[in-house]
Amino acid sequence: MSQTKETRTLEDYLALPYTIGLVRDEDDEGNVGFVAEVEELPGCLSQGATPDEAIHNVFNAMEGWLSVALEDGRPIPEPRVARSYSGRFVLRIPQSLHADLARVAEREGVSLNQYVAITLARAVGREEDYAPRRSKSAAQAAAADEHAPVRERAGT
Repeated sequence: MSQTKETRTLEDYLALPYTIGLVRDEDDEGNVGFVAEVEELPGCLSQGATPDEAIHNVFNAMEGWLSVALEDGRPIPEPRVARSYSGRFVLRIPQSLHADLARVAEREGVSLNQYVAITLARAVGREEDYAPRRSKSAAQAAAADEHAPVRERAGT
C-alpha cells in the first residue's frame, strides 16, 4: 500500500478513483440489502436498501473516514492502480477435469472455452454477461420438434 507524502485536502482525496465493492446481503430474517466498501480504506463501508443507496452512503462514510485520518495525521492509502487484462490466462488442471469439462461443453453445444468462461462468470456473479445467446424462442424451438409440446405464456 503506497502512502502519499504530499499534502492533499479532503476534496483531493474524494476525487481520487478509489475502488468500491458492492455485495448483496441478506439477514437471518430474509431482509435483503447491499453493502458497499471502499476497498483501499480499511473499515470504510456502508449499507443501503438498494445498490444506489449503499453507494451513496459509502461516499458519506468515505468523507468521514478521510476527515478523521487527515485530522489525526494518519497515512491515507492511495487508490489501487488500474491494471489492464488481456482476457487470456493459462490454467493447469488435471487431465480428468479437462476431459469432464470438454464432455459437458460438447453436451451443452458450446466450445470448451465458452463453457469455462460461462462457468467462471457464474462463480463471480456475472452469468448474464456470458449467457449463450439463443436465436430461437423456446416456443419456436418446441414447434420445430413435432414431438415436443409447445407452451405459451399465460395471457397470450
